[in-house]
Order: sequence, then C-alpha cells, then structure tokens
Amino acid sequence: MLELEHEFRVVDVATRLPRADGSGGPRNRTITADRLEREMHQAGITKAVVFPPSQPETSYVAPNNGVARRSVDRPFVAFARINGTQTPGRNPTGRLRNAVSSRKEYHTTPDDVEKYAYDDRFHGFVLDPAVDNYPDEDVLAALEDVGLPVIVRGGVDAPPATLAATLLDRSFPVVVGRFGGHPLDRALMNEMIGFLEEYDNCYLESSFVRYREELERAVLEHPDRVFFGSGAPACHPNVGVMEILTLDVSEDMLRRAFSKNACRVIDALAPTAGV
Repeated sequence: MLELEHEFRVVDVATRLPRADGSGGPRNRTITADRLEREMHQAGITKAVVFPPSQPETSYVAPNNGVARRSVDRPFVAFARINGTQTPGRNPTGRLRNAVSSRKEYHTTPDDVEKYAYDDRFHGFVLDPAVDNYPDEDVLAALEDVGLPVIVRGGVDAPPATLAATLLDRSFPVVVGRFGGHPLDRALMNEMIGFLEEYDNCYLESSFVRYREELERAVLEHPDRVFFGSGAPACHPNVGVMEILTLDVSEDMLRRAFSKNACRVIDALAPTAGV
C-alpha cells in the first residue's frame, strides 16, 4: 500500500500488538512488531499506544511484559491490560454474585496496578469489560491513586450507561473505545457522545467508527475530547486516518483529534517524550 501523505502529526491510541506466534487466539490477527511499525509509518502515524489482545481467564502479566519488550526502540507506548471480578449486573442476583466473587490467580490486583504504574515501561491501562469484567473497588481505588489513563472498549456488551455506572465518575481519565458503540451501533455512539457533557474526565477514541455523522458531531461539539484510534491490526491504519481526514471540520479540529488531545492526556505521546 502506498504511503498516505498528509501534513498532520498523528498519534494512535487503539492498537493491539498480538504475539507473533499467533498464540493470542483465533480472532487475533498475527502481526509482527516490525510490520505494525511499517504500517504505522505508511499511514503517517508517529506514535501508537499498544497493548495485548484480550483473553478470558488469563493472567496478563506475560502478555503485558511482551508488549513492553517489543516497544523498546519503536514508536510504541505500552499500556498494561487489566481484568476484574465484577459483572455489570445491577439486579439483586448480580449484586450478590459480585459481593461473593473473589480474585483468582489471573485477576489484576491493586499491587499489580501499582507495579505497572511505577514501571516506566507502561503509561496507562486497557480494559475490555466484555471479556475481562470490571475491576473491584480495591483495584479501582488503586487506579485512582496512580491516576493514569484507562482505555475501555465500549460497545453493545459494555454500553455507555454501564460504563457511566462503573467507571466514568472516577478521578482517572477514561478513554472509551469505538465511541462506545461497537459494532456500528449509532444509537450507542450518540448516547456516548452525549455523556461527554456530564463527565469531564471522559474521552472518545475513533477506531471502527464508520459513520461520518457521528464522527463530525463528536469533533464539532467536543473538539478537545476525541482521540484518533486506528484499530490496527484488524484494519490497516490508513483506513482510520482517511476517515478523519475527510471530515468537514477545520484543520485545527483535525490537529486536535489526530494528536493534541491525546498528548494532553497521555504524556508519552508528546513529540518530545522519550527524546
């Protein structure tokens, strides 16, 4: 694929880095770190947040360390994936199940959060509630103590109302992936955009948002709250970049969405970080 030429600095906050041996599971496309770096370069992306794919009932210690190791000397910013014991159920049965649930050996603990936060290889956290459930109160308290951003995969199985009830009122920045409406649920996307009025520490990332109307609405109504995400390697990052480039918004708003907004929240994405 030809390199995409544009004048914007672009940073990506939604890139999975599976293990190159394909052990991440059948749904996780195998890609090497070198190939991912080439594809990012082709799309004009200067830095990318990377994290391991989600896997049920799995400790993320080894996958996280693998991502951090392969980020060395590359324009990658490693985030640690975490999991939890809490389901989003608000009925009596769900509350009882959460009350009696306990961590297993593969669950993230408060100590894990602190270790990741004070390890200079990691710059934030990633959570996929559909696979990993939600952290318990002790882990959420630890996340608030360290204050690093948390990227959360939103969608029909982790809808905006549930994210609001479990995460959005916390003190750490929450970046809701896929506008909270994956796969292609416009009603959920618009609901999530509306939540930006209520939650000041909430941001949206644009991966797999294929509707121009919702993208433009978010950028126009909340120009400081939208981050670019490519969704690589599921799709080539050129696709996501082109979708933002073709929006009918000002160049200043494009610059914010492509890099300025994310750099304000994730320090390691700044042009001078790591120099």
